Amino acid sequence: MSLTSEKMIDVYETMVKIRMFEDKVAELFAEGKVPGFVHLYAGEEAIAAGVCIHLTERDYITSTHRGHGHCIAKGVNINSMMAEVYGKANGACKGKGGSMHIADVEKGMLGANGIVGAGGPLACGPGLMAKTLGTDQVTVCFFGDGAAEQGTMHEAMNLACCWTLPLVFVCENNGYAESTPCSYHCAAKNISDRAVAYDMPGVTVDGTDLFAIYETAEEAIDRARRGEGPSLIECRGFRYYGHFEGDAILYMTEEEKEHNRARDPIDNFKKRGLERRLLSEAQIAEVDTRVAAIIKEAVEFAEESAWPDSEEVFTDVYVNYP
Repeated sequence: MSLTSEKMIDVYETMVKIRMFEDKVAELFAEGKVPGFVHLYAGEEAIAAGVCIHLTERDYITSTHRGHGHCIAKGVNINSMMAEVYGKANGACKGKGGSMHIADVEKGMLGANGIVGAGGPLACGPGLMAKTLGTDQVTVCFFGDGAAEQGTMHEAMNLACCWTLPLVFVCENNGYAESTPCSYHCAAKNISDRAVAYDMPGVTVDGTDLFAIYETAEEAIDRARRGEGPSLIECRGFRYYGHFEGDAILYMTEEEKEHNRARDPIDNFKKRGLERRLLSEAQIAEVDTRVAAIIKEAVEFAEESAWPDSEEVFTDVYVNYP
């Protein structure tokens, strides 16, 4: 299905929300307003937007420690996200999860995850549920190139294929597992080449090309809905910020940074949208203005929100503390 003008605006707005949210969180972190660590998604917007536009609220995703973009693309409320990043009581997880553990089950977002590779086995759960109940729900498992080397991901892909589960594995290969180049830690030419070992389709696409991601994800998600099993998509892109905020990014040359900036997924999307007359300058400006107001409101909401009550410290845990 081709990208209509309406969908063009939707995916553009999603990408801009992610970029503005991440840039603002980087700014707030530098000002000392955000506790803990943050791992920012800026530069990878086309992946989350191009995949999640095919999903409904009944579908599920599992995420990574770099999960803000996935949350936004899956429809998690921006205000509750920002409050969670601040650690406030009315955050998406009552301020108890923070940046790396935002979740909203009602939206099908099963959680960002600080454990590298943990999303694979988790994704098999809703996948098995959908198959057992005979629904057409699909689960997308986002993971990074570093997680591709974790045994959990291989176990999850093998199990998903053995059971023909309605899953799509999306590897966000931004070139570095923390600071280790993919060429150093991965023996395969492409991470997607591993799909053949599990007898499922595997493809590598440009992670900055929304159009390529949109078409590839549509095919894989439709395949999963038909009950034909999982697929593996490797999206090769980059991240603008370091592995975490405070990372000096000494492992990346200035030439590489400049090369990445020239491939900006949002700029390239706008250019191609305008060329195809699927977007107008006026629509772009309207979205930019509206999203800027949404992010501003989210920050105000978070800063005006209350801190969690001390009596809440032992709630939402697995055991009762005497």
